[in-house]
Amino acid sequence: MTEEQMNASPWWRGISGYQWLVFAIAGGAWLFDNLDQRIFSLARISALSNLMDLPSTDVSVQAYGKIVTAIFLVGWGVGGLTIGALGDKFGRVRLLNISILIYALGTGATALTHTAEHFAILRAITGFGIGGVFGLAVAIIAETFSGTARVALLAGLQVLSTVGNLSAAVVKMGVDGLAANGSIATDSVWRWLFAIGTLPIVLAAISALFIKESDAWLKLKANGQLPAGWLGSYKTLLGDREERRNLIIGSMLAMGGVVGLWAIGEYAVDLQDAAFTAHFVALDPDGPIKAQVASAKNWAYLLQMLGGMCGMIAFTWVANRYGRRPAFLIGFASALVVTLFVYANLDSPADAYWMMPLMGAAQLSVFAGFSIYLPELFGARSRGTGVSFCYNLGRFAAAGGSFVSAALTTQVFSGYPSPLPLRYSAMVMCSVFLLGLAAAWFAPETRGKELAD
Repeated sequence: MTEEQMNASPWWRGISGYQWLVFAIAGGAWLFDNLDQRIFSLARISALSNLMDLPSTDVSVQAYGKIVTAIFLVGWGVGGLTIGALGDKFGRVRLLNISILIYALGTGATALTHTAEHFAILRAITGFGIGGVFGLAVAIIAETFSGTARVALLAGLQVLSTVGNLSAAVVKMGVDGLAANGSIATDSVWRWLFAIGTLPIVLAAISALFIKESDAWLKLKANGQLPAGWLGSYKTLLGDREERRNLIIGSMLAMGGVVGLWAIGEYAVDLQDAAFTAHFVALDPDGPIKAQVASAKNWAYLLQMLGGMCGMIAFTWVANRYGRRPAFLIGFASALVVTLFVYANLDSPADAYWMMPLMGAAQLSVFAGFSIYLPELFGARSRGTGVSFCYNLGRFAAAGGSFVSAALTTQVFSGYPSPLPLRYSAMVMCSVFLLGLAAAWFAPETRGKELAD
């Protein structure tokens, strides 16, 4: 049955209870993965400000925040490149459970750290676990569902990422509220946030008890066709000419999107911190500036994630109706234009409340494409490795992008008054979206095709 024929009936018809459980576990792993990422993003500057005993607006804190983010992304990339291949060899569900445990325990330990250096090391460890989740979750879902249901639920996986991000923002608002009424110390807010990141341990336990490996992986195991050696799937992947080409295309797409989000969009909260502080100080220098800034940033982020959710849904519709290539071309072009506009013009909370949803929709739209498209590029023997390699190579690129962004902020544009260094560095970094556009132009179209065995 073709994809067009299956579009005539509801995509969820015929899905079993066990299949829904598989999606719940894989989707939950990715949801909590993103909750952890976002907790780091929201608490990074306040944590380092506390650990370094410097104000959050200090350039040293801002620069070290970018360095810690780069270290986090390197750990993330190493984890993805390693764990994805181990999943193809030893079982994707098994390695998914291990990944969850690593990032949950690493996040919990972060809550107990007392130095900026230990904070950075623990984020590298946490990143290693986080890096393994996406490729494994995508491969598990892709091999559990077929046709339009596969497309819908792979897109749903990325929508759950925005739910994780939104959950982190809501949790932060709640913890900020506790600090505002004196229930907890303001300087300990970040510790409470990281402590909440241990919850996915429960998810790993449920998965270990009830979820089995996919039929596709079990068939390979029964036939003795699993990759040879711990990282043998890379030999399989690189030994096929078509998969090598697809690996390059997928990696370029992921680099454009991941660098755009983590080395540009990620620092929107830092721009907001500087711009909102100046805004509220100008209105009332004696007002509760810190609380006002925190509240405005939380609302801006919630709106950004709602925009991201809409962008992913729109991408999925275009990809399903017109093709993966047109969807990527529209997504990357939108990200380039909108991100440049936002960093050039955002000056107040009122600006953020309509600009951030647009930027979220543009930047996050292509992430739905990564879930849908990347598993379609590779065969069953190396699917987890291929997806993980593409997505996590983007993490290494984003780590490099963070170092470049830090250098642009503290060296190239350091002579400008705050927050202009943040604006200009991000605007220069927007050139990375051109890489995604180029990759989309040459990418093979997979709409309407079933997964390769």
